[in-house]
Amino acid sequence: MTASKWSLRGGWLLSGLVTAFMLLDAGMKLVPLDVTVTTTAALGYPPSPALIRVLGVLALGCTALYAYPRTAVLGAVLLTGYMGGAIASHLRLGHPLFSHILFGGYLGALGWGGLYLRDARLRALLPWSAPATAP
Repeated sequence: MTASKWSLRGGWLLSGLVTAFMLLDAGMKLVPLDVTVTTTAALGYPPSPALIRVLGVLALGCTALYAYPRTAVLGAVLLTGYMGGAIASHLRLGHPLFSHILFGGYLGALGWGGLYLRDARLRALLPWSAPATAP
């Protein structure tokens, strides 16, 4: 099963967007910037720079696994879990659905979509449609 060069480029573009966002997110948590401390406290977590650094290390590790082609599926699974935690945090506080709660879902869908377009093994495992059969 081969993919066109356009689907491969699209897959790498989507994966690159997810990776860039996650690197920015992880970097802000590793420093940690005041905005990350304030935002994390607003989500109901302790305003601890140590906790925020741990979240940054987790985000960076998951992103590195996702960006490396041999471990991309594992990275996508771990990023999905990370995004699920973000969704749960926003849901618990009753934040707006489309802008806050579902943002992690949007990012996860972009990540899996990019991986699907660039990884033949994943396309073989989860075909978009059933192959045509002879009558």
